[in-house]
Amino acid sequence: MGRHPNGLGTPPTTTTRNASRTAGMNHVIGVLGTGSYVPERVVPNAEVAAPAGVDAAWIEHRTGIRLRRRAAADQATSDLAARAARRALAAAGLDASDVSLVVVATSTPDQPQPATASFVQDRIGAVQAAAVDVNAVCSGFVYALALARGHLVAEGTGGTALVIGADVYSRILDPEDRRTAVLFGDGAGAVVLGPVARGRGLYATKLRGFGGHHDLIRVEAGGSRLPASERTVRDGRHHFRMQGRAVREFVADAVPKLVNELLTEHAVPADSIGHFIPHQANGVMLGELSGLLSLPSATTHVNVDRLGNTGAASIPVALDEAWREDRIGSGETVLLAAFGGGMNSALALLQR
Repeated sequence: MGRHPNGLGTPPTTTTRNASRTAGMNHVIGVLGTGSYVPERVVPNAEVAAPAGVDAAWIEHRTGIRLRRRAAADQATSDLAARAARRALAAAGLDASDVSLVVVATSTPDQPQPATASFVQDRIGAVQAAAVDVNAVCSGFVYALALARGHLVAEGTGGTALVIGADVYSRILDPEDRRTAVLFGDGAGAVVLGPVARGRGLYATKLRGFGGHHDLIRVEAGGSRLPASERTVRDGRHHFRMQGRAVREFVADAVPKLVNELLTEHAVPADSIGHFIPHQANGVMLGELSGLLSLPSATTHVNVDRLGNTGAASIPVALDEAWREDRIGSGETVLLAAFGGGMNSALALLQR
């Protein structure tokens, strides 16, 4: 394969579906279509500020967030995920019956069992697909991308996978906790992965766990160690908790190092990265992170100001917005960078 200045291979001369499916036999896997869904209800800062004991201006100053979306009372994570999935399939020109794997990245599942992916598979009619969840909190979507790509490469049949990031954090927030209640919104984003022509595709991923920091982001109750009970509910131990300052320090230390490792390992010059899509955790944090990374040619895609932190959905929603609006051109290289509870970090390089 010829070399491209960014180290990822020669851009394709054709993007027809037949050529893409043939390339799949050579294990080149990429994005065939994207989709996203955010609930209709818009929640401004003023609505979440008073219960948290702050004002709207404080929220925007500290987080860069002005708005977020909240799921309706009758909407669960699988409902949002299914809507995003259908849109991604439509963009790819595929039917749900064409999909061989459904992966849902979420840390707010519909219920402890079965996997939320099972509900999505049934709802969209992906009758030929395996279905599984991935919980790496806000890093989950990129983890799921890596796992789905590996499955398709190992399968080697030119199949397709539906990878979804979806969260409904509004159900697990303590409205009086200003460290978390003002940050999060609900949403879902999805991509269809499948064979693409050489010179395109999802070329590299890097996953890393930092389990020694597991206490920085947590929901304590509801699992086998501390089953849900009247007392755990009364004590608020089923709520999402986060040590915000420590998380920011972790991100500032860990993510730039991992990005440098990824680019070095795959001989990708930093100035060849055209687009940077980070986890939309906090607008101020993203500004700090961008300043720590040496990506001189990259456009950073941000939607946290109007959607808040949508957990595992944040990267695929931002990717879908950029993909649909043609802000990412053919042959351009995209760096996805996720970080979240565990602690976990996950990176991916892809070329449109």
